[in-house]
Amino acid sequence: MLNNEDFAEEYTEDYEPELITMVDEDGNEVEFELLDVVEYQGEEYVVLLPTDDEESGDAVILLIESVDDENETYIGIDDDDTLQAVFDVFKEKNKDYFDFE
Repeated sequence: MLNNEDFAEEYTEDYEPELITMVDEDGNEVEFELLDVVEYQGEEYVVLLPTDDEESGDAVILLIESVDDENETYIGIDDDDTLQAVFDVFKEKNKDYFDFE
């Protein structure tokens, strides 16, 4: 049986981030680390962290929309209340893995 310290060490050693590359509005490729997929009010949202801006720690939250069985698209969210609610679900779900200030 692993204690919390052993689990954290093993998890860190085996952890391989899932990276997603997207194209911004200027046509530039931007790489993100997929932190989690969160369900909120029957919808799924992806929580991403830009890999080139690790100091800011600002997550990006996008709505996942299925295109077909194999493809999906991500849609920006304009509603600040929805963004905050999804981030709150993410924080609660991941409070043991991230230090939220």
